[in-house]
Amino acid sequence: MTASIKTDPSCADPWDADSKTVAQALDLIETNTPRLQESEQLPIRDSLGRISSEVVISTINVPGHANSAMDGFAVSGSSLPAHGIVELSDIGTAYAGKPFNGVCGKNECVRIMTGAVIPEGTDTVIMQEQAEQPGNQIVRIGSSHRAGENVRAAGEDIKQGEEVLQPGSKINTADLGILASTGIGTIDVIRKPVVAFFSTGDELVSIDKPLQKGEIHDSNRYTLHGMLSQLDVDIIDMGVIRDEPDAIRTGLLEASRRADLIITTGGVSVGEADYIKSVLEEIGQTEFWKIAIKPGRPLTFGSIGNSIFMGLPGNPVAVMVTFSLFVTHAIRKLAGAPPAVIPLLKVRSLQDLRKKPGRSEYLRGIASKAENNEWQVEKTGMQGSGILSSMSRANCFIVLPAENNGVKKGDLVDIQLFEHI
Repeated sequence: MTASIKTDPSCADPWDADSKTVAQALDLIETNTPRLQESEQLPIRDSLGRISSEVVISTINVPGHANSAMDGFAVSGSSLPAHGIVELSDIGTAYAGKPFNGVCGKNECVRIMTGAVIPEGTDTVIMQEQAEQPGNQIVRIGSSHRAGENVRAAGEDIKQGEEVLQPGSKINTADLGILASTGIGTIDVIRKPVVAFFSTGDELVSIDKPLQKGEIHDSNRYTLHGMLSQLDVDIIDMGVIRDEPDAIRTGLLEASRRADLIITTGGVSVGEADYIKSVLEEIGQTEFWKIAIKPGRPLTFGSIGNSIFMGLPGNPVAVMVTFSLFVTHAIRKLAGAPPAVIPLLKVRSLQDLRKKPGRSEYLRGIASKAENNEWQVEKTGMQGSGILSSMSRANCFIVLPAENNGVKKGDLVDIQLFEHI
């Protein structure tokens, strides 16, 4: 009689040879997710957060003319004294939008306001606080000035013919101002990706119905909707589909006709009622179905027709972890944006963290600043993939790479803040 039984790889194992690493999974998603080709034209006011589909070139200089950076007096650099004090005659005023139309000669000056065009014959602005005005249109300045000071050159910000936006740029608030300053009122952007999602599971019940024994409320569709709502996508919520191959097949085919990306939760493991992987292989194509990660090992990525498919685990924490790491990556690729660069910060661990080498782990943590102004982190408590409150209380992931063999209290660890989720 043998002393052990034959077992298959499971989510309890630190390593599974069939699993992809996080980096491998991201590379496969990048390679197999197409960029959307369709674009739409929007007023710039409506383009915030969208992805540019065109090169935008300025047809003008910004600013269009040399102008004053200060309220003061416009003079010629040749009138500045090397030593002592010089008296200049004030011959007029230049306002923003109302230029001085004369010519300023030697030993003359023009009072000038911020943003006003530099008058002909001048190349320098003396701040009004650094000049004396004894009266009778006389201005006195000292020797502590240099030619060209306090003058903004034409095209100092943007030159005519310069690229101000490239394809794949996510339009931010500064971009709106730049586009407006160059006189551009509309811009072509990639259309929003359409994302359809549904949950699978006979145990799932709507939140407006009482629970019977063995049933649970469907929370995943609400977290998914919340995370998708923070992205520039159009959302199709297809509800709950039962754990039946025909129902799942019908749901996936319908979603593939309507969406660029299909997301499901549950049914991607190896249980008797987990049909997502087998149905996908029947009607589409699978690139991978396991990742060396905790939580979130059973994640299926593939395609159905022209739609990308991502089957997330059923446990709610695993849904949020895999969404933040992998679904957002696919959505950025669809939208034509470059991969996000999410910084990892080094902070002190306030506790021992147990881990075996073999897979990456994403613990839910609370980062805070100690009295010595050093940042520190601790777990939110129990880390089971079904404990959604561990995400609610957290403000970061504690990221333990695959090769990590555990953490001692006081060690430095990587954290990933939640701003991107």
